[in-house]
Amino acid sequence: MTSTSDPSVDVLAIAAHRDDVEQTCGGTLLRMAARNLRTGILDLTQGESGTRGSATERAAEAEEAARILGVTHRQALDLPDGAVSNTLENRLKIARVVRELRPRVVILPYGEARHPDHATCSTLGYEACFLAGLSRLQGMGVEALPPHRPFKIVYASLYADVRPSFIVDITQFIEQRHASLMAYKSQYANQAQGGGLFVPEEEIRERTFAEARHYGLLAGVRYGEPFVQREVGLVDDLTLIPVQSI
Repeated sequence: MTSTSDPSVDVLAIAAHRDDVEQTCGGTLLRMAARNLRTGILDLTQGESGTRGSATERAAEAEEAARILGVTHRQALDLPDGAVSNTLENRLKIARVVRELRPRVVILPYGEARHPDHATCSTLGYEACFLAGLSRLQGMGVEALPPHRPFKIVYASLYADVRPSFIVDITQFIEQRHASLMAYKSQYANQAQGGGLFVPEEEIRERTFAEARHYGLLAGVRYGEPFVQREVGLVDDLTLIPVQSI
């Protein structure tokens, strides 16, 4: 676990697996850190069921990726890899972390996903954030911590076929984002195991940069990461709305 003496964070990204955050919102975490905001990552599983690499290898790689991303806190829970379920016990485990870290913003994966763990994480994370704000919540040690509910929950939608609510400009951080992903050598370095399932190492940069370029173009910047929010937006000054219409 990566952490500092002060565990609180401003932005917490919750994902099912180590390396999910690096793919979907790593550039955004870098941008937030550059604004002197404290960022954190909560991985729900250890990666014990992956085709490539062991849980121990992925833990070390996650530490290196966290260093590159500049996060102040990273930890992994013990939910079963490949079988994440939305149970009260799991909601309480996440709620305890939310109470410990007290984030203002939580980033979750978008709810429609190819991998069942990702889709479950979206609902599980939302419900855990709700529970974390209940003053009489009991179980898994949450009662020892003061209630806390994030002000904002947004959904990283990079791999979803959905129109984003907004784009974060990650142009300045695209190389660091790529470096954080490639820290997972057990996953992305060319190897015989899983060769038919994984993208060849030499294509990863091209594909990830192309995706970021696509979303950047939607917002008039070079590289971007997409997000969905459930709430409507609020505008104070029409003359300051970004992204040109014509």
